[in-house]
Amino acid sequence: METFERNEKGSMMAEGVSVSSLALQYGTPLYIYSEKALRDHFSEFDKSAGDFPHLICYAVKANSNLSVLRLMASLGAGFDIVSGGELARVLKAGGDTAKVVYSGVAKTEKEITFALDAGILSFNVESEAEMERISSIAAAAGKTARVSVRVNPDVDAGTHPYISTGLKSNKFGVPVERAFSLYKRARDLPGLEIAGIDCHIGSQLTSLAPFEDAIDRLIRLIDRLREEGINLKHIDVGGGLGVVYNNEVPPSRKAYMETILKKIQGLGLLLICEPGRSLVANAGILVSRCEYLKEGELTDFCIVDTAMNDMIRPSLYQAWMKIEEAEADESIPEKVFNVVGPVCETGDFLGKERSLRVKPGDFLVMQGAGAYGFSMSSNYNSRTRPCEVMVSGTEHRVIRRRESPEDLWRGEEL
Repeated sequence: METFERNEKGSMMAEGVSVSSLALQYGTPLYIYSEKALRDHFSEFDKSAGDFPHLICYAVKANSNLSVLRLMASLGAGFDIVSGGELARVLKAGGDTAKVVYSGVAKTEKEITFALDAGILSFNVESEAEMERISSIAAAAGKTARVSVRVNPDVDAGTHPYISTGLKSNKFGVPVERAFSLYKRARDLPGLEIAGIDCHIGSQLTSLAPFEDAIDRLIRLIDRLREEGINLKHIDVGGGLGVVYNNEVPPSRKAYMETILKKIQGLGLLLICEPGRSLVANAGILVSRCEYLKEGELTDFCIVDTAMNDMIRPSLYQAWMKIEEAEADESIPEKVFNVVGPVCETGDFLGKERSLRVKPGDFLVMQGAGAYGFSMSSNYNSRTRPCEVMVSGTEHRVIRRRESPEDLWRGEEL
């Protein structure tokens, strides 16, 4: 974790600010993001592509806070969206809609119309039925929709089954053997312009081999399309590059980009990639307060004020995320705890069998919380969602206020 590290006194720091001081000022649970980390991670992708024509489309689903989106837009990023709501966020944050690619298997008529009116770069089409719908809507409006077929290459990403998207059994994309005929159909449909080809095989990949395998299959399809007279403008290789949560050894962002560029060097196409987790995961932490220590017959519990509604990854994916003390205190005996939250579910845990030196009132830090943390949060058990703070050097500001009880029933009627 290059940004959130301890100083010489043993205090966890967020850039130039003590995490404990932020927790005291803003309360817990608390999401903290590092602007420097966000900038550095994006820059590594961007610089690794060099002069090769490319567009980095940040995957909004990873962390959709408006300040994060505004920062990405200022760095020149495009955006990968999967809903009309995400497009609305990109617009609100000042993103360039001409740099937006729209994925997702269930685009509604309303969402397609919204995206078409906004002038997005491309719809990543996931089915024959969707292609027909986009054509109908665009033709009726007298507009042209740019489309790319999302190809399902049947490549095993070797990741958790919930975040694997490139197998025949997954709901995403068009099987590679059917994609060729769909492109020919798109050429004949009104209101469509064939823009490119798209592929995304999963998330948290720690090897380059699945990426290479998928791209090889795309290239074979691109060659067939050219023989048919269908010439593409871009190749979208998706995202999915993994990050370090525990002892993973994922490829670097530079190695990832260099590997892809070697594969597509002679195609003459714009490269689009869709990183999300690899940009924001380790640019954020989640801070909790220890409320109680409870001795059990089989295990001891560190009960914190953060729950599965605030961070669902451990419960949903059995994800391992590092948990450590905000302040190192050698005077406290080290014990093994299951770190659990207040929600009335046995599955409400942040981590199991963690060695900690902690007492009630202490703050704990969960690393790697910048991706799929707040963006997947909920109000389950009528819990208000956390505050989000952005740190830049020694400066910090609220980028989302903590919800109030009134926010819980906003929109409801008695």
